[in-house]
Amino acid sequence: MDTSSASSYVYAKASGILARSYTGARAAKLFAVQKLAELWPLIFTDEVPAVPEILLAKTIEQKAADQFISEYKKLLAAYDAPAQILVDLLQYFDYENLKALGAAAAMGQKELPPLKDISPYNLLNYKAWPSIQKITQDSDLSWYNRAPEVVEQQQLDNELDLHFIEKLWTSSQELFGEERKTVQALIAERYSMRNVVWVLRLKLYYGMDRNQIVQRLAFLNPQNGKSDPLGGEALAIIDKDVKNWDDWKNWKHAKFLNPREEGSLWSVDPRWVEESYEKEFINKATKRFHANPCAESALLCWYFIKAKELDYIRMATEALRLNVKVQEI
Repeated sequence: MDTSSASSYVYAKASGILARSYTGARAAKLFAVQKLAELWPLIFTDEVPAVPEILLAKTIEQKAADQFISEYKKLLAAYDAPAQILVDLLQYFDYENLKALGAAAAMGQKELPPLKDISPYNLLNYKAWPSIQKITQDSDLSWYNRAPEVVEQQQLDNELDLHFIEKLWTSSQELFGEERKTVQALIAERYSMRNVVWVLRLKLYYGMDRNQIVQRLAFLNPQNGKSDPLGGEALAIIDKDVKNWDDWKNWKHAKFLNPREEGSLWSVDPRWVEESYEKEFINKATKRFHANPCAESALLCWYFIKAKELDYIRMATEALRLNVKVQEI
């Protein structure tokens, strides 16, 4: 169908899916159940499989991801030629698949690891397993062309993450006018704050120094320094003392910080910062989704919202599987 008709159809279908999604206030329903068997019918329409609880948890997570991918593929299929950035979003799962393939190859495994199926939009030739070189051949990821050493995996996984973000930005430049500005603003905000959280995690959990951290951040151009749309915010906080409230109280994003009690020890909590920001971002994405129904940014926002729902499903599943409070997860 023509672009206008496809956009109207996609918005109507996407709106219906969002109305049933567990985001915003509805997410609380996921965390209110007491058993995995009670979680299943909230998400799926078929009967709960008769499997041990530990397998049920894994099945829920895998099936939820497959359902998300399937819904998004059906929306993309309405377009004769979907915008490249919308295809790139789906190909995130190719990047995650390649990480799994790299890990399996590094360990000398011959069996194909579990993968997410995004065909016919996939970048990679999975039939070429176990040859990493042939899997990535003639794709944007052809530079990842061999089985990595175990010690290389973390670095290569980080390079895949950075490449994915760069690809999104490059594709956003193919859009026009206000739509290009809207999409780039969403991408810049989302990955700028992910850079910030990444800095906090690397400082607190891995004790990395400034130079080690900078090498792992996403930039449009590292020469931009603190003015870079993706890496600038991270550079602005990279030298702050993560255990000194005075270093943070006037931070421009201080509203996302975990609370501080007078007289008690305090440290920045990356998880708190991330989740506080994500809630605000998803609210903004939801408003943007409805603001311009026939634009590429609407489906971009839908993707971000549904990806957050997938995170919530995983959190609820893990909380039930481990029998711990969801706040701890």
